[in-house]
Amino acid sequence: MPKLCVNVDHVATVRQARKTDEPDPVAAGLIAERAGAVGITIHLREDRRHIQDRDLRLMREVVRGKLNLEMAPIPEMRDIALNVGPEQVSLVPERREEVTTEGGLDAAGQTDRLPEIIVPLREAKILVSLFIDPDDSQIEAAKKLDADSVELNTAAYSEARGEDARKSEIAALRHACERAHALGLGVYAGHGLTYLNVEPIADLPHLEELNIGHSIVAHSIFAGFERAVREMACLVDRPRRG
Repeated sequence: MPKLCVNVDHVATVRQARKTDEPDPVAAGLIAERAGAVGITIHLREDRRHIQDRDLRLMREVVRGKLNLEMAPIPEMRDIALNVGPEQVSLVPERREEVTTEGGLDAAGQTDRLPEIIVPLREAKILVSLFIDPDDSQIEAAKKLDADSVELNTAAYSEARGEDARKSEIAALRHACERAHALGLGVYAGHGLTYLNVEPIADLPHLEELNIGHSIVAHSIFAGFERAVREMACLVDRPRRG
């Protein structure tokens, strides 16, 4: 059963709205760990719309669990990761016009380009995960590229309307979990998961981690950040407790 990794990007989004120094995503990372998160995820975007280079450097110094750096697969970000040394890098597609990540990385269409990003990271003992849609060709490409793990994009499930549509997306994710595990890849998932829809995902086979951010930050406005993390961690853990 999976553990919870908390994405604190949107704590930084609130800060950047006023270009000030609060709320601090680094402090949020520490609170999240205290509340039960096994890892902290941050996405250093090319346009620096939320997380800043300073946040990454400080997070590297204080996070005790796994620091997972989401980034576009470009040389600038590769070099930053090599300099800072997070435990894991998650490669994600990125467009400056998007509000949030719009889909999985096309690993199958970039097998000639991605090695220049992946190989140096793995040589530096940084784990590499690819954020991909739950599709066999993408999973097989991740294996071919020698990634350590895949993070399955749960957006289609999160946005599904109606029980039949949700069941179809769960079936696709279940198959993807089985396929990735059979190939020896670590299996993670995330995107659009909330307090209302996370439990069926947490019950999927072979999942090791769930990356969740926006829903936790949104709930924290009313409940406080530590309580918001604890409540999500409890839901993630509930299938394991039966």
